[in-house]
Amino acid sequence: MKKTKTLAFDAEAFLASAGVARKVIEYRGKETVFAQGDSSKHVMYVQKGSVKLSVVNEVGREAVVAMLGPGDFFGEGCLSGQKISIATATATAPTVLLAIERDEMIRVLHTEHEFSDRFIKHMLARNIRVEADLVDQLFNSTEKRLARTLLLLARYGKEDNQPEKVLATISQETLAEMIGSTRSRVNLFMNEFKKLGFVHTNGGLHINPSLLSVVLHD
Repeated sequence: MKKTKTLAFDAEAFLASAGVARKVIEYRGKETVFAQGDSSKHVMYVQKGSVKLSVVNEVGREAVVAMLGPGDFFGEGCLSGQKISIATATATAPTVLLAIERDEMIRVLHTEHEFSDRFIKHMLARNIRVEADLVDQLFNSTEKRLARTLLLLARYGKEDNQPEKVLATISQETLAEMIGSTRSRVNLFMNEFKKLGFVHTNGGLHINPSLLSVVLHD
């Protein structure tokens, strides 16, 4: 018997077809979507482009906690009563977002069960990713952390998405912030990855799936 392929759930198409009140907002690269400490009132959906979530401590040190792309939600803390944003969201490329007000998002989650199931699944996956990132920071070498981050940015293994073998420009400083290292260490390993053919930078940052061997190597 021929297997029937299950179609991916298209959150953006659903939001349009269900008549969900939302606002389309465009951002330039490096433009702030919201800052740490701003009031938290909207759930955001990435339609196009990419967004960096970062936090700054009391002495001004910044840490990148997530890089988001098309199909990702963020700002969901407002749904649980969080009134202040605990991170800064910055567009890292020309980006288009859908902004959904808190009360409207709660209404949709209560009335549209398929969407609610998908949203909860998305949030659980995000939590698992955060835990994996913490373990990665604590126990893996800089080389492995960098390889894993590049594969995640290319969306390898992400459900309902084809891997992006060519990434939008991302600075070595940002990569260093994401993996808890220095730009010089990132530069060292990026050059090594290039020599081994795992990445190349002609016409963008190209990621070869063979980079996974660095993550799996003991």
